[in-house]
Amino acid sequence: MSPLLRRDKNPGPKPADRTVTLVAKPGCHLCDDAREVIVRVTAELGASFEEKDITQDEELYRRYWEQIPVTLVDGRQHDFWRVDEKRLRTALGA
Repeated sequence: MSPLLRRDKNPGPKPADRTVTLVAKPGCHLCDDAREVIVRVTAELGASFEEKDITQDEELYRRYWEQIPVTLVDGRQHDFWRVDEKRLRTALGA
């Protein structure tokens, strides 16, 4: 069978098995915008959502200070500054 017609038997993790992390700081309007998109998408798809305060974690501060808000999917950087809803949905397998 042609590889184009064959379906992958292991399509990857389901959205419900994924975790989206928002690395943010208090008083950040871009963080508020990112949170709104992430909360909506994760709720619709059943993915987990967590938020980490960059001001409370030295390692996160060192790595991401100039990029916040930062979106991680399963611990890997996905986006920064803005969250593209369509791109996030695709990353979560929707």
